[in-house]
Amino acid sequence: MGQYIAPLRDMQFVLHELLQVEDELKAMPKHAETNRELIDQVLEEGGKFTSQILFPLNHSGDREGCHLDKVTHEVTPPKGFKAAYKQYVEAGWPSVSCDPEYGGQGLPLVVNNSFYEMLNSANQAWTMYPGLSHGAYECLHEHGTPEQKALYLPKLVSGEWTGTMCLTESHCGTDLGMLRSKAEPQADGSFKISGGKIFISAGEHDMSENIVHLVLARLPDAPAGTKGISLFIVPKFLPNADGSVGARNPIFCGAIEEKMGIHGNSTCQMNMDEATGWLIGQPNKGLNAMFVMMNAARLGVGMQSLGLTEVAFQNALVYAKDRLQMRSLTGVKAPEKAADPIIVHPDVRRMLLTAKAYAEGGRAFSSYVALQIDKELNHPDEEVRKDAADEVALLTPIIKSFLTDNGWIATSEAMQVYGGHGFIAEWGMEQYVRDSRINMIYEGTNTIQSLDLLGRKVLMDNGAKLRKFGAKVQAFVEENGTNEAMSEFITPLADLGDKVTKLTMEIGMKAFQNPDEVGAAAVPYLRVVGHMVYAYFFARMAKIALEKQDGGDKFYQSKLGTARFYFARLLPETAMLIRQARSGSANLMALDADLF
Repeated sequence: MGQYIAPLRDMQFVLHELLQVEDELKAMPKHAETNRELIDQVLEEGGKFTSQILFPLNHSGDREGCHLDKVTHEVTPPKGFKAAYKQYVEAGWPSVSCDPEYGGQGLPLVVNNSFYEMLNSANQAWTMYPGLSHGAYECLHEHGTPEQKALYLPKLVSGEWTGTMCLTESHCGTDLGMLRSKAEPQADGSFKISGGKIFISAGEHDMSENIVHLVLARLPDAPAGTKGISLFIVPKFLPNADGSVGARNPIFCGAIEEKMGIHGNSTCQMNMDEATGWLIGQPNKGLNAMFVMMNAARLGVGMQSLGLTEVAFQNALVYAKDRLQMRSLTGVKAPEKAADPIIVHPDVRRMLLTAKAYAEGGRAFSSYVALQIDKELNHPDEEVRKDAADEVALLTPIIKSFLTDNGWIATSEAMQVYGGHGFIAEWGMEQYVRDSRINMIYEGTNTIQSLDLLGRKVLMDNGAKLRKFGAKVQAFVEENGTNEAMSEFITPLADLGDKVTKLTMEIGMKAFQNPDEVGAAAVPYLRVVGHMVYAYFFARMAKIALEKQDGGDKFYQSKLGTARFYFARLLPETAMLIRQARSGSANLMALDADLF
């Protein structure tokens, strides 16, 4: 079904030419020895694994789905998934960016992030089995006790065990303050945990020896709301002191959700009946600890949609060059054939370029954020760490929302390129559309991310984080403002930067009078800021392409053409979005609910 070839050339361009990662990493003692040769070698091997092992399982896994034995509560993933996971573990992929103290390879997150784009392009449903394990690793690495780290981290790093996070319950989605799962303390320091969780990705399977569930629950004396939530380790099998698996813990899959997409992943309803668990971090501070995992997951979800955008574009491009339909409006282009390939038609090119631009913009942006996380965690300069942390906090909701919105747009456009064949399962394109739709919903819906950006990350600190990023944009504008060849990129970038500043101030003033103004403006506001971020990176990429386009490498001509398309065709969306954001809350809230 179709094809997937890892976009190594563009990844190398982003990492080495745009972001200069080798120089950036030299400033971090932990990563000072990570050079270009090593990075490229890792990504080349990653490309082979994803295209040769995972991609062939994507369509078949979607058609087969997962199987639940209702007597034993055991789940069997689609054929080939377990064998692929065994190869994944044997090749050392789970350990790429993990701490060497626990068996990891210690490579920077920015490298692992690029690998995860490939994984998601090749097979998003499969990737979700090991995908949350790294988040569980990070959560325990930061908040676990020394004993917990020694017991669990080597197993998560090796991939022998996988991880999940169990947050949502049937009566509460994002509003975790309503959760009811209970944790009763025991004399030995453990807890008996009871309750039900839903929508748990990879909640039950046989691909790994054990599954480490990170579960939110309430202690008996916990205060109401989010201030009374604690976090617990609840493993599928209780581990022995030597790390081997012991008795089965009563945390079971009650059902597999019947879903629109990602059929190859076991999205489970999990039931706990006095399952044994251990507290992570402080009592009633569970959300603080879980946010480490949630933020990692939000970056991961952005990478899911970036991966789908890339693979959908690749296949639509192949199809458009091969499919014959009608003649070009400007005259016959393939006289030896009965009709011209559809890539000659302007609107087919618009659809292809939309997907291409959103893939390349997302790759630059997400790689930049991953590099900032590396700085936040590892840079020796405290001020650099603080600035990186502020940028990561600001940009994380944009990564999650903007990339997934764009992934939905891009996969839909790519499917449209196929015409009627795009709607037929055997071509594979409709699966990308179905799979991409969940990414806008889970790990905090895109509306929640928009409220987080505008309410918390921008207005709560009076725009300080936004101004820091805006200063980088302004510095680039000033540096290149007199370069006539760059004017087609610099002028709209500068204009949008000014408009974002004014829009932010306007919404902030309205919010003082009526908090609903934030809710009414948040979604279009995030897309406006997302476009400002993409415009900044496309302008930077265009500058490199302009300097190198005459060297005979067609890659730079392609990059320049994509940047021009983005500024001409996609960035103008911001004019509409700004008007929407400014329109206020009255047109949404004035109509009485019973008049809908």
